[in-house]
Amino acid sequence: MSFDEIIDRRGSHCAKWDKMEAVYGVPRDTGIPMWVADMDFRPPQVVRDALQAQVDHGLFGYFGDDSDYLSAIQWWMENRHGWKVDPSWIFTTHGLVNGTAICVDAYTAPGDGVVLFTPVYHAFARVIAAAGREVVECEMVNDNGRYEMDFDRWDAQMTGSEKMLVLCSPHNPGGRVWTRAELQGVADFAKRHDLILVSDEIHHDLVLPGNSHIPMALIDGIADRLVMMSATTKTFSIAGAHVGNVIIQDEKLRQTFAARMAALGLSPNSFGLFMATAAYSPEGAAWVDDLMVYLDGNRQMFDAAIAEIPGLSSMKLEATYLSWVNFEGTGMEMSEAIRRVQEDARIAVNHGETFGKGGETFLRFNIATPRANVEEACARLKDAFSDLQ
Repeated sequence: MSFDEIIDRRGSHCAKWDKMEAVYGVPRDTGIPMWVADMDFRPPQVVRDALQAQVDHGLFGYFGDDSDYLSAIQWWMENRHGWKVDPSWIFTTHGLVNGTAICVDAYTAPGDGVVLFTPVYHAFARVIAAAGREVVECEMVNDNGRYEMDFDRWDAQMTGSEKMLVLCSPHNPGGRVWTRAELQGVADFAKRHDLILVSDEIHHDLVLPGNSHIPMALIDGIADRLVMMSATTKTFSIAGAHVGNVIIQDEKLRQTFAARMAALGLSPNSFGLFMATAAYSPEGAAWVDDLMVYLDGNRQMFDAAIAEIPGLSSMKLEATYLSWVNFEGTGMEMSEAIRRVQEDARIAVNHGETFGKGGETFLRFNIATPRANVEEACARLKDAFSDLQ
């Protein structure tokens, strides 16, 4: 397939395209949606073929015998991430926001603190607060456009009421691929403060050339408090399938999670399972490799354009397709920067303040779209901020 193919998603019940006018005031007919983390590329052919086979079969009953599905997950984790997973460790949830919410429900009580290293994916704080828990924001250090962890400061911030830490690895929105030393530091922090560690690794396949992701499960001494989360949905452009995996090695943690799953009556959507099984394959792997080369080209184009606008700077992406752009150097109020992006450039973007402390001067741009769209967005941004040049 060609990632350059323009696919008109308007009017297809696509949140990214069909809701940008209602949410941001960006016109649907001329706007460029760069907000929702959803790619404008068709999934690999092997995934579409698997779904078409179910449609052709014509019967859509309850899914049974998940052995192929579990084997596909095992194959993928071992071959792509060097991590051997036992099938008995795997739970399937309705995506990883749902997985996070079940973890909060299973391992904490109302009033408990849940730690986030901010700025970070906004849905975490939303589900934590909705569950009546306290969101504990540990702000990262922005060291010349690169996020770093500050465990000494965070140690001092802990009160003892915190029961869980949710890590985003690789990091959304900053695009960091955490080093082994950093991950060991996170594990040690969780142990020092007796925290359950939930590692959301939904972007673990979306690692740009020259970088290498390490699963938290491969860090020593953390298995007894670790919950791993992964999914096919971001990697293979099937976010609407709402299927994700919560993988728990520790038996006690696993039993607790299983009990909450049973109490909530959750079972997975069969279409998501068919698509995920097909995606985790040699054909799917080859498609991802091609995707990352294409996304790296988009990243280079977008970063170069941002660098040409005085006062704007984008964090160097190591993973994900989400560019985190800082507008602080313009000296203008963020309301004015947002107005220019949304009204003048007609681009819908995520506002940095929704990602928590440290995100206030940023906007997040999704560059997983045909390069022509990225090129047009770059031209519009340069025009919208032409007075600075």
